Amino acid sequence: MVRQELVARQVDEQISARFPVGRRLRVLDVGPGQGTQALRLARAGHEVTGLESDPRMVSAIREALAAEPEGIQERMRIVEGDGRDTGAHFLPGTFDIVLCHGVLMYVPEPDPMLAGLARVLAPGGVLSLLVRNADALAMRPGLSGDWNTALEAFDSPAYTNRIGLRVRADRLETLTATLAGIGAPLHTWYGVRVFTDLADDEQQPPAGDELRRLLAAEDRAGRTDPYRAVAALLHLCGVRGG
Repeated sequence: MVRQELVARQVDEQISARFPVGRRLRVLDVGPGQGTQALRLARAGHEVTGLESDPRMVSAIREALAAEPEGIQERMRIVEGDGRDTGAHFLPGTFDIVLCHGVLMYVPEPDPMLAGLARVLAPGGVLSLLVRNADALAMRPGLSGDWNTALEAFDSPAYTNRIGLRVRADRLETLTATLAGIGAPLHTWYGVRVFTDLADDEQQPPAGDELRRLLAAEDRAGRTDPYRAVAALLHLCGVRGG
């Protein structure tokens, strides 16, 4: 919940900064999962396409969409497909916003996929990436006292995630170079989960004023050096040139 709220604020900030108030945007969400961000943007009046390859997630997001009012259902569609094949599904310049959150860690060679995402962006469009921070991989195991895993994390971008899969993380420096090379140079970046990365996935966040203070602290840290550099996740926003 904390991650989704922080990322939502950051996405909305980029939308407000780059597009006229009230403009209905064309949004592509690559790997929308259960549809948290996609549904939120559809509720805000935008036209949203979710591109999802996992049949279980397709079923989950369709079930969630079915519970929404008819107007929101009409503004959102689900396409079954892989984020590495956007060129097979969409024409160049189709979208104003492309979200790719929590996906790159499952892609061994992300550069071709990122180039494809940039191609479907219209000039001035925003590419929003949420990735695991390879420069902070030692933080979680180190703070948990898992010294062997912490020491290994200094030397490799590979790690085992919370569901037991061996995946990879990304470095800010590398992604900055990639975004420049595909014509969507980095405009802004944030850290996400600076203070709350050790919280259990099943742990409920606090309520009321405590939640407000938690979010305020995370939001401030995610925008402030040196804290954002050691966040568990990085949220990078590139802007398509032309």
